[in-house]
Amino acid sequence: MSELKKLKHQDSNNFFLIAGPCAIEGRDMALEIAAKVVAITDKLKIPYVFKGSYRKANRSRLDSFTGIGDEKALQILAEVGQTFDVPVTTDIHSDAEAAMAAKYVDVLQIPAFLCRQTNLLIAAAKTGKVVNIKKGQFLSAAAMEFARTKVIESGNDQVWLTERGTTFGYQDLVVDFRGLPLMQSLGSPVVLDCTHSLQQPNQSSGVTGGKPALISTVAKAGIAVGADGLFIETHPNPTIAKSDGANMLPLDQLERLLEQLVRIREAIL
Repeated sequence: MSELKKLKHQDSNNFFLIAGPCAIEGRDMALEIAAKVVAITDKLKIPYVFKGSYRKANRSRLDSFTGIGDEKALQILAEVGQTFDVPVTTDIHSDAEAAMAAKYVDVLQIPAFLCRQTNLLIAAAKTGKVVNIKKGQFLSAAAMEFARTKVIESGNDQVWLTERGTTFGYQDLVVDFRGLPLMQSLGSPVVLDCTHSLQQPNQSSGVTGGKPALISTVAKAGIAVGADGLFIETHPNPTIAKSDGANMLPLDQLERLLEQLVRIREAIL
């Protein structure tokens, strides 16, 4: 995978983990989650990237939580990285945001809905940061070649690709695991998003649903087919999370799941 200066345990031959809350809700919450995940991943020698959205731009309803303020949230992300000596990532939504976010984070995440936005991909590439492109729910795995190529031809070969499910009807998603090796054949590390791939979008309430009970199932299957990394959103109490609580993994369940995943990884190597 693309090397990050602060990414520990890169020589462990393990999968890497991108994990954290859906959105940065506050400093204390972010530091609490990071501390617990760092302790677990250090114990299991799993390379770890802390994730938190500094702003939620894609919301179903106007009254949905969008953030605590861009600068404040980005500073919290930077503090997490400095405090725990881990790389951090956040998503960006427009080309103007790329340079701003790049001052604070190590990996720029391109949301699935925006993976075809040429100016956004070019702007992210120009920062020199790792660019993690989420596969659109409406795209085949093979089509991600073109998003990847836009970044590389803009002078940045640090690209990750993330599978996050494909639209299945109006209110569900399904993971086609054939897409993971297909995207790996393009030449970039491939991540499986174990939480967003279990979303149930477009609910009549205007609030996205999910199937968190299946997170372990999806994660185990992803490791079994050779995913390079996993993306898992986690929260101490998803029922009160301000964003995507319906499909986040309770933080106290993360260690046991990762222990199981490490054993699966060892078995397939």
